[in-house]
Amino acid sequence: LWDRGLIRPGFKADITIFNPDTIIDKATFMEPHQYPEGIEYVIVNGTVVIDEGEHTGALPGRVLRRS
Repeated sequence: LWDRGLIRPGFKADITIFNPDTIIDKATFMEPHQYPEGIEYVIVNGTVVIDEGEHTGALPGRVLRRS
């Protein structure tokens, strides 16, 4: 995939912005689908998906499968 692996215009990238001092994994064995705390922003292909720790509802990504 030629448009992956770099952060530059026209390329696809996922970026996670977090504070390493405050990030906490809240998932447990009994409740594995819990959002972590401390992840402030997630950007998927140029679209903000997590904004100030809250999901925006945007779903810009897609699953890449091996062919």
